[in-house]
Amino acid sequence: MNASAFTTLRLERVGHVLRVTIDHPTNALNAVDAALHHDLTMLFAGLRRETEARAVLLTGRGKAFSAGGDFHWFPTLREPGRLEALRRDAKQLIWDLLDVELPIVAAVNGHAMGLGASIALLSDVILMADTATIGDPHVRVGLVAGDGGVAIWPLALGPARAKEYLLTGDPLTAAEAERIGLVNHVVPAAALDGEAMALASRLAAGAPLAVRYTKLAVNKLVKDALNVAFDASTALELVTFQSEDHQEALAAIREKRAPAFKGR
Repeated sequence: MNASAFTTLRLERVGHVLRVTIDHPTNALNAVDAALHHDLTMLFAGLRRETEARAVLLTGRGKAFSAGGDFHWFPTLREPGRLEALRRDAKQLIWDLLDVELPIVAAVNGHAMGLGASIALLSDVILMADTATIGDPHVRVGLVAGDGGVAIWPLALGPARAKEYLLTGDPLTAAEAERIGLVNHVVPAAALDGEAMALASRLAAGAPLAVRYTKLAVNKLVKDALNVAFDASTALELVTFQSEDHQEALAAIREKRAPAFKGR
């Protein structure tokens, strides 16, 4: 893992823990654009081959873990070939994340939305700051949740409760996310980093083969859910990227008004 290869991620080794911070230099909310999507795809591919660390701590800089897709990036995805390239990278990103053998502790320091939420929820243990929020608001911009949300939310919460949040796009407070079992622990914001590092260090001190193989065995259940839902949801997301409703949602955001969706 060469830290200099990334422009939107910071890597630091602390003993046997590899600390990864989402730190987009041009976006205060660590929103996902081409650069961050590329770096995340490279990160999880690289973590599959990581041999020095025994655990990973994944967090964000500032007031956001990752606030989801960058609305300024979305219009460029309508260019020929861009959506297909994104589909391939998106699938590789999620599958590589699940195939990382090292335990990943997600320290959700702030807003975790869309893909940011999916990455956090597909990690192994999720800690949230008490000031953080999490949600999957794809539908609010006229899109299907095609980056793993349709699999991991029902797996964590059950279909009915998951559909409530996926169909409304409503965000959850940290307290609510912990109450319904979406995340493991909520801690005061000032204590998040220390608590997450302590847990990552504890996992790193465990028997490496037992820890890694137990994780891989559990993740087979997660991968089964993704095998059922991921390709279909991603294909439907690409369809909605081309919809008038998606364009209306982006226009409404620019013009600071409520969208008028027409179902086409």
